[in-house]
Amino acid sequence: MSETAFHPGRLVMVDIQGKTLDATTAAFLRDNQIRAVCLFRKNLGTEAEVRQLTRDLREAMGPDALIGLDQEGGSVVRATFLPQPPSAMALGAAGDEALAESVGAAVARGLRGIGINWNFAPVTDINNNAANPVIAERSFGETAETVTRLAGAWMRGSLAAGVACCIKHFPGHGDTHVDSHLDLPTVDKTRAELDALELKPFKALRDAAPSMMTAHIVYPRIDPQYPATLSKTILGGILREEYGYDGVVITDALMMKAIAERYGYAKAAVLAIDAGADMILAQGSLDEQAQAIHALQDALNRGGLKVERCREAAARLDKLARDYPVRFDDYQGAARDADDALMRRAWAAGLSALRGASAPAVDRPVRVLVQDEVPTDGVSEAGPTGAQVRALFEGFADVEFVSLGDIAALDWANVPADGRFNIVASTHRARYGAQAGGWKPDLHLVLWNPFQSLDVAAPTVISWGYADGALAALGDWLQGRGVAGGHAPVTLN
Repeated sequence: MSETAFHPGRLVMVDIQGKTLDATTAAFLRDNQIRAVCLFRKNLGTEAEVRQLTRDLREAMGPDALIGLDQEGGSVVRATFLPQPPSAMALGAAGDEALAESVGAAVARGLRGIGINWNFAPVTDINNNAANPVIAERSFGETAETVTRLAGAWMRGSLAAGVACCIKHFPGHGDTHVDSHLDLPTVDKTRAELDALELKPFKALRDAAPSMMTAHIVYPRIDPQYPATLSKTILGGILREEYGYDGVVITDALMMKAIAERYGYAKAAVLAIDAGADMILAQGSLDEQAQAIHALQDALNRGGLKVERCREAAARLDKLARDYPVRFDDYQGAARDADDALMRRAWAAGLSALRGASAPAVDRPVRVLVQDEVPTDGVSEAGPTGAQVRALFEGFADVEFVSLGDIAALDWANVPADGRFNIVASTHRARYGAQAGGWKPDLHLVLWNPFQSLDVAAPTVISWGYADGALAALGDWLQGRGVAGGHAPVTLN
């Protein structure tokens, strides 16, 4: 390579197949000078296997390796064997800044122990849209103040504990009706409207955040041609020039349908780096990943992409890797037990009751209607099962469980009026639909999407998630041993 040559593999984050690093993939990483890998659930075996995988990745990619994943909390946690952090909205319901900071630090300690140095969290989207299919409880709340305060605290904890954070999804994914994994959302807001809400947390936290992730969303009043991930107006203009942001900007996955089906890997990779992103997330087969790298190289060769822009991006990534190196701390014993207890306390602090909800007496005959199996949506981990709901009622004398194939199809006319205390327990994420307006349960248990409480006019308890700590807190409340003292950080009445 010439003096001015630049290898674009330095600006590409890839995923890998399987739970081990095979020789072909290791050679691909070395040959293409890849320095960053994103791990997903498919890559995570036992804790020991993950530690070996990240050691092998670091050996293949070198000392400035960036190994990332999504360990947000709640339903988006990849390393499920670590102490399970509460969702952002559970922390929003608890409203405790010090608690959020402690949770962020505990998450980082767990990740550091398995060789992860970059966490794609916290979410700084403001969820002000009850129909949002992809953010919901992943947001700290519906106001800029709540999100900025609690996301900032969570990030302080993580950074102090040595793991890089990545606030997302710039400039805001909270007011969408469409999941960008499936299609390209549009947010038809003016710049003034974005300034008044969506942009506030990103602007406020920009000096603290070592990295940001972009949103695959079109904001037609700002840039009618390109989604934020590919927009020079949004990334180059607002974020880089106006806000002066000098941290790492990484794209959300280019394989998401919002981007892949409209622009293709190759073109999107070039557009994103040219717009002001420093790293693209190029998942897929080795051939697909190579397409992105070759497209960047071709654009450099033709002059469509400036080598100076690439060197600037690489320098930011170098700094991130130096500031947050891969470590393999011992994470066992008392420290880990303390973090697990912290997570459980945090889940319990967020448990929230609406509309005068109270638990039935344990000797009262109860009927629980629940959907037993919930397929994963690919973004979240698998939802709670009917078996987990049944366990909540182990101390009750007389419980009849009604297993539903699809809770949204429940016809309340078929529920016997026999004096039993009727409980609807929601184990899935989607909103129910209009027919739920006719449901008349004595108690509604919402274990995932809090906005389901808008669909059923009944006394409701919201756990904001279904990790062990969330279910333990809910079980304690049902059996009279705990309180539901949280306050919803979003409008649910």
